[in-house]
Amino acid sequence: MYKVTGELCHDNAPAAVTAGLSAIASGQLAFDLSDLSKIDSSAVAVMIEWQRHALQRGAQLQFEGVPGSLLSLISLYGLSEQFQVAVPERH
Repeated sequence: MYKVTGELCHDNAPAAVTAGLSAIASGQLAFDLSDLSKIDSSAVAVMIEWQRHALQRGAQLQFEGVPGSLLSLISLYGLSEQFQVAVPERH
């Protein structure tokens, strides 16, 4: 599983895309976003690029630990159906 940590925003979006594409190239298809400390709308663009790349390789990414603020942006942009997001079970 590829773990994304820290910030996923405009300032580091190009580096995040590159790192994620490398992870996909090495066979990582599950992305853990639970340790993100800051996001902005660029995070959605990064996820779209990762997903596009995975689909070109015939794969589908699974996103886990997606922060609520990022889920809200995904929903706001009407992209909920574009991503496989694991929702933790409630006990």
